[in-house]
Amino acid sequence: MKIQDIPAVPLEALRKGGVIPAHPLALNADRQLDERRQRALSRYYLDAGASGMAVAVHTTQFEIREHGLLEPVLTIAAEEAARHGSQPILIAGAIGKTEQAVREAELARTKGYHAVLLGLAAMKDASEDELIAHCRAVAGVMPVIGFYLQVAVGGQPLAYSFWRRFAEIENVVAIKMAPFNRYRTLDVVRAVVDARAEDRITLYTGNDDHIIADLMTRFTFMRDGMPVSVRIKGGLLGHWAVWTKKAVELLAEIHQRPDARTASEWLELDAKTTDANGVLFDVANDFAGCIAAIHEVLRRQGLLEGIWCLNPRETMGPGQVEELDRIARDYPELNDDDFVRANVDRWLT
Repeated sequence: MKIQDIPAVPLEALRKGGVIPAHPLALNADRQLDERRQRALSRYYLDAGASGMAVAVHTTQFEIREHGLLEPVLTIAAEEAARHGSQPILIAGAIGKTEQAVREAELARTKGYHAVLLGLAAMKDASEDELIAHCRAVAGVMPVIGFYLQVAVGGQPLAYSFWRRFAEIENVVAIKMAPFNRYRTLDVVRAVVDARAEDRITLYTGNDDHIIADLMTRFTFMRDGMPVSVRIKGGLLGHWAVWTKKAVELLAEIHQRPDARTASEWLELDAKTTDANGVLFDVANDFAGCIAAIHEVLRRQGLLEGIWCLNPRETMGPGQVEELDRIARDYPELNDDDFVRANVDRWLT
């Protein structure tokens, strides 16, 4: 499957740049898949205006593979997308060494997904040549979205030279940048420009500590003596697995009415969003409660029954509940509680 095989509507959605939530996993008290609520989450994201969904990624819990849940969660999201009619871009996570990543890409392709978000955490000991060969193998199955994962949660530093070579792979359609590091983010953007791939590769932010600023910045580099400017078009974010309707409205404002706020007002919103994300992702406890806190927000809205994760030890960190109360109180403009309240019963039907 090549980029040109992606249907026009989802490909255009990816190219334009949109809100792509990293899809959580709905479990019951026995830590078994709650299919009704899993479907409700997909319906929420699609009705909120998300341009796509990323499934079987970190927020979905990588352990789904050990519990036989990879295929069911991919299937549920694909079925809900087909029923919705908006033709969202469907992205599946692919992880592991080359054999596993290729196998997961093949599964995603059979389920109707359009691209895979390729995690490289299992390849930490690989050379740059081995990494590129790995990426080419997966890209031979279907379009690939690169993923620069921050070191604090299992990623590895990836040099400019890697990203330059990666950007030259013809079946790379996008890159999610989440190193939480400005220098490394710049490496990726410059590599895409230098590879003359800016028209083929759409840039997405995964930098949860800098979401608004990433989306507002024009990156300009010299090429052949001429300036070339590119933008980060959207976000593929665990942060956007909650308050998705507000994220959609925010990105529309950035795309359509960037002058509606002053630079100072945008930076103020960036700081508020980063503060909220620090709570959601449990930065105070080295990200230990990042998935459970997303579940807690969705539980408070009625979309999930509880905050259970597949790993019983994975739960919210000390003080995180109180901090969630604080950001809910201090930043009401960031949440979409009213939207969810008006629709949750229908999504759960």
